[in-house]
Amino acid sequence: MAYSQPFPLAQTQAKAVPPPNFAPDLAIRLICPDCRDPNPNIVEEFGSGDLVCGNCGLVLGDRIVDTRSEWRTFANDEGDDPSRVGAASDPLMEGMEQLDTVISFRDGGSGIARELQRAASRSQNSRSERNLLTAFRDIASWCDQFSLPKTISDIAKQLYRRSDEEKLLRGKPLDAVIAACIFIACRQAHVPRTFREICNLTHVSKKVLGQCYKALEQAFNLSPGATAASNNTSSALGPENLLVRYCNHLDLPANVQSITSDIIIAARSHGIADGRSPVSIAGGAIYFTCLLLGKTKSLRDISTVAGVSEGTIRLVYRQYYAERKKLVKQEWIDDGKANLERLPFDSTK
Repeated sequence: MAYSQPFPLAQTQAKAVPPPNFAPDLAIRLICPDCRDPNPNIVEEFGSGDLVCGNCGLVLGDRIVDTRSEWRTFANDEGDDPSRVGAASDPLMEGMEQLDTVISFRDGGSGIARELQRAASRSQNSRSERNLLTAFRDIASWCDQFSLPKTISDIAKQLYRRSDEEKLLRGKPLDAVIAACIFIACRQAHVPRTFREICNLTHVSKKVLGQCYKALEQAFNLSPGATAASNNTSSALGPENLLVRYCNHLDLPANVQSITSDIIIAARSHGIADGRSPVSIAGGAIYFTCLLLGKTKSLRDISTVAGVSEGTIRLVYRQYYAERKKLVKQEWIDDGKANLERLPFDSTK
């Protein structure tokens, strides 16, 4: 994200006093109490774990932790492996213990391992941390099912953690909060998904999802489709943004997508089909363009991909057909790409 703390609250609050930063005092020097040399020669013997004066041999400290890399390495490359044990630290887990203790399942059938695992999980993490880890796992799982990139998963996790810290959605179902975070993350990353697609994935009702989305949008002042680095107020869920996926699912050529986008923009400028949902407009515009260019694509296929009824697509098509001369560019007709005679008059009610 672009700012130090992702998703700041919309209302400005009084800045909290930062906690004191504890660091070693570099002005203090460690001197051997026997030889009192102003330029001490302090040697760290990691083999024995001692801190020894190099001049007189006095042991100044014991049990020194070896912070160097291990000598043994199993890497494919030759040489010492500078890496330490464990995975890289996760910035989303900041302030939480990131090293886990795993207890084996093999206990001879006595059931002691299960009890030990339960006790270890309770002692390692608090209830809030366990809930956060559970939410992170659900977000990652649902993003994988939806074939969403890791960037969207990280944005959704950041948004969920910020909402959990501010207690914005207390009392709301966990699935609904996660669904709202994924929906907003998709819009932030300019790969929007519709409410219906998110509801089908998470099995959350559209009403509860809308309530959680509105609460997060008002709390963090999220303009529709705005990224973290810009304040662009253009809607990221416009019909033209849905054309890429729909045309790919329908196996349509690239020129159909570009012409459909131009038709949608022209229709918006003339106020045609205003008030319709972006999904309905995208489906109707694709149907209009396919007939205009002579691309055979059935109404049922478009309805299945767009997720709207065939009657809704016909309704948008009739509105486009009534103003077809305003939507179709003359250069398309001159180049032989489009032909207005291919557009049938739909009198179905």
